[in-house]
Amino acid sequence: MADVSALIESMRERADALAELGYKVRFDLTDKNESLLLDATGGAVSLEEGTGEADAVLKLSSDTLDKLVAGRLGAMLAFSTGRLKVEGSRGVALKLASLLGDE
Repeated sequence: MADVSALIESMRERADALAELGYKVRFDLTDKNESLLLDATGGAVSLEEGTGEADAVLKLSSDTLDKLVAGRLGAMLAFSTGRLKVEGSRGVALKLASLLGDE
């Protein structure tokens, strides 16, 4: 089980790439009953614990999110195997997946 603060730090390291997203995405961590809100609407990236309105909501475990951010798991594979569920805009989720896939 990945630590939430470590997940936040890993995603903040990718802030330059994530700034291109232009949307809000909430990550609901199913194994921790916690949520992370990524706000990339204002040019700068904000990532905090908590809930809020989002263009897309991704439901996944903390380990799956850790693997996605680290590039050890592709978003399409996670989605097709049921490890990732998307609510809201799938287009936003696909854009996020492409940004996480860039190195």
